[in-house]
Amino acid sequence: MTALLTHVIQTLGEFGIFLAMALESACIPLPSEIIMPFGGFLVATGHLHFWPVVLSGALGNLIGSLAAYAVGLYGGRAGFKRYGRYLQLSERHLRLSERWFASWGSISVLLGRILPIVRTFISLPAGLARMPVGRFSVLTFLGCLPWVYGLTWAGVKFGQEWQRIDRFVHPITYGVAGALGVCVIALVTKWFIIRPAKAE
Repeated sequence: MTALLTHVIQTLGEFGIFLAMALESACIPLPSEIIMPFGGFLVATGHLHFWPVVLSGALGNLIGSLAAYAVGLYGGRAGFKRYGRYLQLSERHLRLSERWFASWGSISVLLGRILPIVRTFISLPAGLARMPVGRFSVLTFLGCLPWVYGLTWAGVKFGQEWQRIDRFVHPITYGVAGALGVCVIALVTKWFIIRPAKAE
C-alpha cells in the first residue's frame, strides 16, 4: 500500500495527493498518515510546494466526503447495507459515526475530521440526517485543513523518516477522542441527570 501510494504521488504530484485523499474520504481504506507526510517529504526535497500540497489534500478530503455524504443522502441505510461491504464498511462503522453525529450534531463534522475511524465515516450519517450540503462542505473543509496541514508539516520536519509519523499520530488522535468522549459524558450527565434533579 505504501509503495503504491508513494509511486502515485511521485508520478502525479499534487493531483496524486488530491486523488488519494479523495478516495480516503470516500471510505476507501487509504491512510492519510502516509499520503500527507510523504507529500511533506517531497516538499522538503524540493519536488513539491507546501501550500499546494496542503490544499490538494484538503480539497481531496472535501470531494471524497461529498461522495460519502451523497451515499448517505440518496442511498439511506438500505444503500449502505447493500454496498457498504464493497468498501469494507461495517455496521459498526456506521453506528460509531452515527453516535458522534447524534451527540454533537453539525459540529461532529468539524471535530470528527481529527479522530480515527470517525473522520472517514462521519459523512455518512450527515447525509442520512440530510444536513445542508453548504454547511457540510464548509465544516468538512475547515475540519480537514488542520489535519492535512499538520501531517504535511510533520513530513517536512521528519524528512526521510516521514514513515515514523504514524507512531506519533495515533496516540494523539486516540487521546483527543478520549477527551471528547469525556466531554460528551459530562454534557449528558449535566442535561439529563443533574438538571432534572435541581428542577425537583
